[in-house]
Amino acid sequence: MKIQAYLSFKGNCQEALNYYSELFDAEIINRQTYEDKKIDVPSSYRNNLQHAELKGKNVHIMAYDASPDTPLNNGNQIHMSIAVTDNTEGKNLFESLSKGGQIHHNYREREWGYFGRCTDKYGIGWMVNCNQ
Repeated sequence: MKIQAYLSFKGNCQEALNYYSELFDAEIINRQTYEDKKIDVPSSYRNNLQHAELKGKNVHIMAYDASPDTPLNNGNQIHMSIAVTDNTEGKNLFESLSKGGQIHHNYREREWGYFGRCTDKYGIGWMVNCNQ
């Protein structure tokens, strides 16, 4: 299991990652836009980042531009992301984290594997991914 931070932006993710890459001497990797994704976003938003990572010595941050209909504020621009290789483990973690909290995206199969997003009972946002 791997747990790391996942940052959310309002359309300026690329700009922020460029800034952080210089600041932390890190490289932007795994850059994916909404262009070819089966996600309901406006055509004007298709060039924005659906996922990217900033990786360097002692830094590994994931980030994306939240879809325009996702409300963001200073309290929900960061999620903790959990990557597992066992779907049962992912499902159990998601169920435990979402119990007493709020489910935003049910844990289910997506284009890239299994994924769910929730806020736990303490107000912390979690994303659970399984790429099996």
